[in-house]
Amino acid sequence: MNILSVLIWFSGVAFVYFGYNCFYSEFIILEFKRYNLSSYRKLTGFLQLCGAFGLLIGLYFNAIILLLAASGLFLLMLGGFIVRLKIKDSFIQSFPSFGFAVLNLIIAIKTFATYF
Repeated sequence: MNILSVLIWFSGVAFVYFGYNCFYSEFIILEFKRYNLSSYRKLTGFLQLCGAFGLLIGLYFNAIILLLAASGLFLLMLGGFIVRLKIKDSFIQSFPSFGFAVLNLIIAIKTFATYF
């Protein structure tokens, strides 16, 4: 298993967890209220689950799906990071969204360089 596969599996499993929690976690429900984005919570969870499964399916079946999933998760997490900056969260609170944005950008770039 190469490093790209490890990164894809890490991100994919993490986003299955995050996406699922968008629907059921009381903490996440309260966080979306704090962001003043309650109406986007379920959409965010759905997009995270789509991205997660896109990464895992794309890894084994289709590089275009992998590239689209990683790019979509990058944009979603970049948006999350911007929201955190706007509400003036600390660096520690903002870092996970930034870290996952960078991780998925790396996956997208590496996928593009490898397969296209």
